[in-house]
Parts: sequence; structure tokens; C-alpha cells
Amino acid sequence: MSATAAESLEIIKRGAAEVIPEEALVKRLAEGRPLRVKAGFDPTAPDLHLGHTVLLNKMKQFQELGHEAMFLIGDFTGMIGDPTGKNVTRKPLTRDEVIENAKTYEEQIFKILHPEKTLVMFNSSWMSAMSPGELIGLAAKHTVARMLEREDFSNRYKSGQPIAIHEFLYPLIQGYDSVAMKADVELGGTDQKFNLLVGRQLQEAYGQTPQVVLTMPILEGLDGVQKMSKSLNNYVGIAEAPDEMFGKLMSISDELMWRYMELLSFEPMSTIQGWQRECEQGANPRNYKVRFAQEIIARFHDRSAAVSALERFEARHRDGQLPDDLEERMMTTPEGGYPIARALLDAGLTASTSEALRLIKQGGVRIDGERVEDPKLLLPIGFAGILQAGKRKFAKLKLQ
Repeated sequence: MSATAAESLEIIKRGAAEVIPEEALVKRLAEGRPLRVKAGFDPTAPDLHLGHTVLLNKMKQFQELGHEAMFLIGDFTGMIGDPTGKNVTRKPLTRDEVIENAKTYEEQIFKILHPEKTLVMFNSSWMSAMSPGELIGLAAKHTVARMLEREDFSNRYKSGQPIAIHEFLYPLIQGYDSVAMKADVELGGTDQKFNLLVGRQLQEAYGQTPQVVLTMPILEGLDGVQKMSKSLNNYVGIAEAPDEMFGKLMSISDELMWRYMELLSFEPMSTIQGWQRECEQGANPRNYKVRFAQEIIARFHDRSAAVSALERFEARHRDGQLPDDLEERMMTTPEGGYPIARALLDAGLTASTSEALRLIKQGGVRIDGERVEDPKLLLPIGFAGILQAGKRKFAKLKLQ
């Protein structure tokens, strides 16, 4: 393996969970030709958050190494709904929902990927043209026994929960996408491993060299525990305002900061490891967290927005608005969620829930700097953030 291929492999493996099989990737890199690198996204929601960008960052690395990035929008599979990680059938999206979400995906991905080096594809291009006979032929290349090796299907089958026939089509169609795209490499989260391996099997069945599968870890949310998710309110959206992004990133733990840097930063790992050593020798982790937060904001907004966000953040601390020694309070979440008014009372920020409701109505309650508008807001288990009541009352809250 040449030095160039060795350097490429080191960059590609950064942050990756698995490369299957690694020797196949080594061989293809040594060929010296541009590889066709695929990553698929179902347009299940209109906005992307930092958790989604883990794969996009890896694609960008492939692009900068001279390879071809193929960003697949699963407009056809999005109408099926992949049940990965779910114990029930996921509700399929309508065609209109898929089209609308896909538009925003195209707009957002180029905040990271190089537009001129990215091929955007839709799997409806080949799946809508597939005849019923061809679909049956595709289904014949996989078995029910193999399908039940997938953990979520196996668990549902054993517990007597229903599995719809169309759900078995999802891994097959995702795998066939690799055949249609002639993918050399496919990227996906660790929760997609089964589907990615189906792609290898189908490529072989259709006479192609099986793709290399590269899985990336699922990024934890701001709470450091659960998967980053908008529904859990532990996310950083890439379209959020600079101040909001900065405040959220500064709220992550010092330990979680290093994982975020490995998966999200474009700084070389040697630089990040150097920062870690400096912290072990007594440097303040906050300084590196600031650098990281500014890098993320500059990427999705611009450099001046990153500078301004830091200035406003420091001004709030300097003016005594946000104490540096704010202690984290752990509270147990009631079933169904923690009502915001009750959380304010239990955190010691208000004397009663009626006072809390009055403050919300007056616009005096904020979560991580963002004004709370809904007096019926429920904070979910895993929530982590800073509650503010009025101008000078704060509580750093974590719900378990």
C-alpha cells in the first residue's frame, strides 16, 4: 500500500465504528482511481442537526481525497419508512412530505459538501421504473431467515408484534440502490449495518464487486446519553441562530466535547489530541470548547457570526447574567414529561407554578437563551439545559 493510500486510510477511519472489510478498502485506495462513495438519507424531517452531519463530514473527507460523493435522497424508501431501532411499524410519509423535505435537504447539505463534487440522486429514478416482475426478482435474492437476523425484526417476531411485508422491502431497496449506483463504498450509521450489508450481498448477486461498508457512530445529544434528536430537545440544528448554537455547544460536558470534536470538527486529530494533552496538564477545557463552537458556527453561518456569538456569550457572563459556577441539578422526569412550570418551581426559580406561568406569558422564561412560548411545554427525559426565569435566576438542569 502506497504512502498516499495509507494517509487516506487514516483520514477515512477517523471516528469510524467499522470498515467492512478493511482489506477491500485498502485495495481500492491503492488502485488510485476515484471511488464512488454513497450515503443515503430518507427525507423524514425538514431540518438537519449535527447528528446528521457525522456522515456528511465523512463524505466531505472522501471528496477532499479526490473521490466522488453520491448523496442519495431516498424519496422512494421514505414512503416505506425504515423501522430501524423501532419496535413498531413506522408511519410512511406522503409523497408531498417527501418532496418538501427533500428540497430542504438539498439546500442544507451544501453547507458541508462541495456542490461541484457532489452527485445528488433520488432512488425513485430507478425504483419507480422497476416492474412488478423485477421487484419480485429482487425479493427472490434474499430470504426471510436472513431478514429475521436483523435485531429489530427478530425482537418483534419473537414477541408477536406485527411486521408488515413492505418493511422487508426497505433493506432490499436500500441494497439495490447500491447496485443501481455502482457504489464502491457506502456510509451509514451503526444502526444501518444490516441494510448496508444487504447492499454488499445484492451487488454480488448482480455481478458487481461488493461495496465496502463504513459505519459511523450515532452522535449523542447535548445530554451525553441519548441519540441526538429534535424530539428529545437535545439537538443542535444546523439552521439555528448563531447565539443559540453557541450556547448549546458551550453547555456540553468537557468529556463529551472531545467526542464531538472527533466526529464533527475538521481540525486534524493530531491537533485535537494535542489539546487533550494540554487539558490534562492543566489548561482550561473551556478555551477549546470555544474554538470548537466557533468552528461549527462559522461553517453553518460565517466567521463574523462566530465572533459575534462569542462576544455576546462572554458579555452575558461578564455582566453577571450567567454564573460561572452554576451547579447542575438532577431531577427525575414524571411519566409523559416534566411540565415547564413545575420544572421552574422544583428548580427553585419560582415560588409557585402560577408565578412560572405568569413569567412565561410575559416572555421571561428561557431555555438555553431561547424564549419559551408554550406554557404547556413538557421537558423530556434526557433533557439537559439552562433554565432562566427573569433576568438573573438560572438553573442548570438535567432530567433522568
